[in-house]
Amino acid sequence: MQIVVIGGGAAGYFAAIHARCTDPAHDVLLLERTRKPLAKVRISGGGRCNVTHSCWDIRRLAENYPRGERFLRNAFGRFAVADTVAWFKENGVLLKTGPDGRMFPTTDRSETIVQALQNAAQRAGVKIHIGEPVEELQVARTFEVRTPYRSLLADRVIIATGGSPKPEGFDWLTRSGIAVVPPVPSLFTLNMPGDPIVALKGVTVDPVRLVLAGTRIEATGPLLITHWGFSGPAALRLSAWGARTMHEMGYDATVRVDWTGGRTVRAVHEVLERAHGPSPDKELHNRPVFGLPSRLWSHLLERAGVRPDKRCGDLGKHDRHRITEVLINDRRSMRGKTTFKEEFVTAGGVDLKDIDPQTMMSRTFPGLHFAGEVLDIDGITGGFNFQAAWTTGAIAGHAVVRP
Repeated sequence: MQIVVIGGGAAGYFAAIHARCTDPAHDVLLLERTRKPLAKVRISGGGRCNVTHSCWDIRRLAENYPRGERFLRNAFGRFAVADTVAWFKENGVLLKTGPDGRMFPTTDRSETIVQALQNAAQRAGVKIHIGEPVEELQVARTFEVRTPYRSLLADRVIIATGGSPKPEGFDWLTRSGIAVVPPVPSLFTLNMPGDPIVALKGVTVDPVRLVLAGTRIEATGPLLITHWGFSGPAALRLSAWGARTMHEMGYDATVRVDWTGGRTVRAVHEVLERAHGPSPDKELHNRPVFGLPSRLWSHLLERAGVRPDKRCGDLGKHDRHRITEVLINDRRSMRGKTTFKEEFVTAGGVDLKDIDPQTMMSRTFPGLHFAGEVLDIDGITGGFNFQAAWTTGAIAGHAVVRP
């Protein structure tokens, strides 16, 4: 049986390896469009490769996917984080866990992961053609895969071509009758041009709660102020959960910031009274609350209309109300977005309604399987997108030879 894997990224390699290892009797050919397979693996995590996340409970793991949570709960029952860690260990790569749960190779080099995948593919006997893009896929009893150089016949096909920033990137799939959810960007930072807060670039606050005004979309976590606006886990999570809504808004929206991380009005009042009551002669800017950096605290006081050099003893009830309002409901204007480093992720892709999570096979076209970000699956930052690639790749690779 001839199996063709389209796409030489993490999911494609993992699928091809698992197909050959499950049943070496079948030929597996991997086609990669560029001359640099595993390019995203090489640059991910700042060159360290955030392989997965230390989340061992399947239900909790699936909760980190704005698109695909229910689908992945089923899939993670077949291949999850423990399986990823075990596979890499078997292939000579030990992983370590950071304080935030992200898992990296102990070498801190993404090249370690690249070499492990390439070596495993070579040992398994996967044939790899680079610089050979697929232009057309004819779906019938057998599959015809057309590239600029040849026309290949395949008994089974795994598509692992990754996400696309534009709908046209999926045209070759839709021409074959494959249902695709239009893609929109996910995992981006929030631009706030003209906002005076950008003068505080480099300041980090943890935790911060962000809410997309007018919706129920929110995220909590560390926030990094940059020279263009907001970044860090809280902003990236908000962009992931709000990807489609923000796209519909044209990335022109109001973001409500709770600098306390989710405390009530009453709790904030009590903290202000405890912090400032015993020190009547001290100036407010010297008495920050909630662990806020002093520069940010002074900025928020000014935003509340309270002079930072005002004495704590002169702080009136009205002042406290205004400070509280800014601390828990600071409204900032988002005007545009910026891709976060190399973490280009899209929401959208092959419609999960047509995919069996037990096999990653199309319900419409038997023998056609999918893996990775080509599916309408995307996770928040922290190794979750790679975990989805390993999971869907392993399942597709196994099922393609054991239907």
